[in-house]
Amino acid sequence: MKSSGFAATDANEPLVPFTFEHRAPRANDVVMEILYSGVCHSDLHMARNDWNWTAYPLVPGHEIVGRVIEVGSDVTRYKIGDHVAVGCMVDSCQSCDQCRRGEEQLCREGNTGTYNAPDRITGDITRGGYSKHLVVREEFACRVPDSLDITRVAPLLCAGITTYSPLRTWNVGPGSRVAVIGLGGLGHMAVKLASAMGAEVTVLSRTNDKAEDAKTLGADRLLISTDEKAMAEAQSSFDLIIDTVPVKHDIDLYMPLLDVDGTLVIVGQVGPMSPFNSVPFLLGRRRVAGSPIGGIRETQEMLDFCARKNVMPDVEMIRMDEINEAFERMERSDVRYRFVIDMASLAATE
Repeated sequence: MKSSGFAATDANEPLVPFTFEHRAPRANDVVMEILYSGVCHSDLHMARNDWNWTAYPLVPGHEIVGRVIEVGSDVTRYKIGDHVAVGCMVDSCQSCDQCRRGEEQLCREGNTGTYNAPDRITGDITRGGYSKHLVVREEFACRVPDSLDITRVAPLLCAGITTYSPLRTWNVGPGSRVAVIGLGGLGHMAVKLASAMGAEVTVLSRTNDKAEDAKTLGADRLLISTDEKAMAEAQSSFDLIIDTVPVKHDIDLYMPLLDVDGTLVIVGQVGPMSPFNSVPFLLGRRRVAGSPIGGIRETQEMLDFCARKNVMPDVEMIRMDEINEAFERMERSDVRYRFVIDMASLAATE
């Protein structure tokens, strides 16, 4: 199946127009025309080969919303014309204990990533959302609730579920005390979701610059992490801390903020972290955990929750030919809070 998009061809080169062929659709596949694609910080890491596992040419994008244009003979969930959304996975073994629990992101055989991953059957490398089409196994397409603004849905498929999943895993609800480190693409969704769940939400930031934004997004307060007095007064005041910082950093500063049995969940940094001091862990029975995306069932639950609570990401719409400028702005943290590509603009680049 012929398609086109934008691809990274080298770690040091800008993304360029690219034509390619998707694998042939199978009986249990949905073929979608991509309408909107979110721009995730991990797309930038992958394009730059920061994690040393990029296969070029790379078509990024795993925050995808589109319209069904073809369905396989075995497909029962969707019909032509339906709006569907796809996140970071397009397949998994479907038979291991994790897949049977609806935790496909933890598939024992490894799930198939939406891009830069070998197809489970053919071995073809998957191509992502910075393109005209996507072929996806039926089970990995989510229904887009009619009440959601389709132009803003895409970031929910990564930034949304990445922060929703730990909030659900640690049973956040009314009375929960949640702190969020970082107020970027992930952080702003963590604030909105935790607030919608009824939690008391605090944003942790090095300066007071984002105090107004934090409150607008739903936070109850902003705690300045460079203010030693304020940090000392905030000790043992949180049940859960969502750490969205996307680079190597020191967590020692934040551990005393957790109450007994509190948890700091890392959802941002992929790779090495700074060494930590075990004393706050031992004295408060505190813990550090990691959390990836959620499974498909939880992703659908998150979309439905956002529809009920009117929780949507703050986005800036861009054209496909503005992607390299968007990457540069992301490196400068110059986006509030997620770029979304209007994929109709792809036609102008062909």
